Amino acid sequence: MSITGPVRFGVLGCADIAWRRMLPAMAAEPDVRLVAVASRDEAKARKFAARFGCDAVTGYRNLLLRSDVDAVYVPLPAMLHAEWVEQALLAGKHVLAEKPLTSSHRQASRLVELAASRGLLLFENFMFLHHSQHATVRRLLADGAIGELRAFAAAFTIPPKPAGDIRYQADVGGGALLDVGVYPIRAALHFLGPELGFAGGVLRWDTRRNVVSSGSILLTTPEGVAAQLTFGMEHSYRSTYELSGSTGRILLDRVFTPPESYQPVVHIERQDHREERVLPADHQFANVVRHFTQALRHGRDLALDAENTLRQARLVDEVLAWSRMIRVGEDALTE
Repeated sequence: MSITGPVRFGVLGCADIAWRRMLPAMAAEPDVRLVAVASRDEAKARKFAARFGCDAVTGYRNLLLRSDVDAVYVPLPAMLHAEWVEQALLAGKHVLAEKPLTSSHRQASRLVELAASRGLLLFENFMFLHHSQHATVRRLLADGAIGELRAFAAAFTIPPKPAGDIRYQADVGGGALLDVGVYPIRAALHFLGPELGFAGGVLRWDTRRNVVSSGSILLTTPEGVAAQLTFGMEHSYRSTYELSGSTGRILLDRVFTPPESYQPVVHIERQDHREERVLPADHQFANVVRHFTQALRHGRDLALDAENTLRQARLVDEVLAWSRMIRVGEDALTE
């Protein structure tokens, strides 16, 4: 599985996150060579190719046929991931896919098994996990900064998007759970561990667009440490988490999408004690690119990442299956 020399990347799709964040990080990484960008729209592919100094390809399948591509980055809309990640793996390409890998545990399991059977790397890009601020928080927890962990809370909410935004398109975007809700779920898994299970939830279903617009869910460990998670795309912007312990609490802001120049501030509160620690700025997109390429170049096993992808997918299935669904919108008002 190891690759000598720079990893040669192709890109399936011309998404905004690719233009603003991931492709600039790839272009700056010495162990990466951007070979080609594919789009169904020739003009989009040419625009990306001109900026990043690579080939423009019309059609995703044509890029997968190229012998000069080792790995593909997939920033396509969530509901298209399963099809094109599978096609990339069948074409013998390693895959770095934007979150969520798929819209269901069944699909995710099939892709993880396919990658393993072909000796290929398949990696789901939850880029925030690769920001150093979260490693600092885990060290604080391990050192007993707030005693024994009792609860976790996280929120990721964004303002409404313009009408017609891809997040409101059920057939490709999938709604707020798959777009922003997966972030706090993954953060809860990161801090509370693999045995986290669904305990309850409420989802707001937008009847005009047939997607989940927001929600609040409760997860818990077997020991009763609870995670209260809020997400949605009909709010003011929030990107936070808080860990409550037996002797104090830790709070952070801008935890999911911090700019690369942002210096995180860890707030630590205990009885008669308040402390703020300013952390170094970090580039989580560059860190993800390096993590993936180093695994390819040195044959590192990313099995734990795959396990966490499957745990995440199972929790999302449970949230959709067992949460109380509240219908909102003009259709709901007339029923």
